[in-house]
Amino acid sequence: MSFFVTKVVDDYGTTYSITGAGYIILVIAMLALILLAGLIGKKEQTKRINTKSMIFAGLALAIGIVTSKIKFLDLPMGGSVTLLSMLFICLIGYWYGLKVGLMTSVAYAFLQLIIDPYIISLPQMLLDYIFAFGALGLSGLFSNKKNGLIKGYIVGIVGRYICSVLSGVIFFGMYAPETMSPLTYSLAYNGVTIGVEGIITLVVIAIPPVAHAFTYVKGFATDSQSLA
Repeated sequence: MSFFVTKVVDDYGTTYSITGAGYIILVIAMLALILLAGLIGKKEQTKRINTKSMIFAGLALAIGIVTSKIKFLDLPMGGSVTLLSMLFICLIGYWYGLKVGLMTSVAYAFLQLIIDPYIISLPQMLLDYIFAFGALGLSGLFSNKKNGLIKGYIVGIVGRYICSVLSGVIFFGMYAPETMSPLTYSLAYNGVTIGVEGIITLVVIAIPPVAHAFTYVKGFATDSQSLA
């Protein structure tokens, strides 16, 4: 395993940094997961994945990465309140459905892993990155539903919250204060980051002019209207 990661031991315990070969494996794994998302997408009625949809998805992905680095609160054990970064990933599922939503959220998960990795084990990496960030693509379940963006965003961040809470209990429970159980601590800790950002985002996208703007952008992104 040392060929793909390098062990780092410090005062906080043992972690792993990714090697060059490890990054190659991440890319291969990302392609495999995208293929899996494509197979899942065959079970639903989806739009044709064209150049325009890939451009819009790529732009939202890039904005999501940038805004994830704009942090209003950054907790010492990981987790932060960002500039609505989860919204931009959920938008892709809202625009194009579950298939493209999952594909792009998994790509976002791998980008986050490459940019800001914190790895103590393979299961922890999968839960904290691939499953947690990948869950944001579940917003695609409500692509064609009334108030689909709000419903999809809620499902996406709840999925991420569940994964993060499980990771906190399983892998970081030893850091819980003596007066709190690992579950209570993880629920509260992740609630401060994911919950606070989620509530702020829901308030913003519920504002009528903002909601109208997102509906308009979806129409243009899916070719149902033009900018004219």
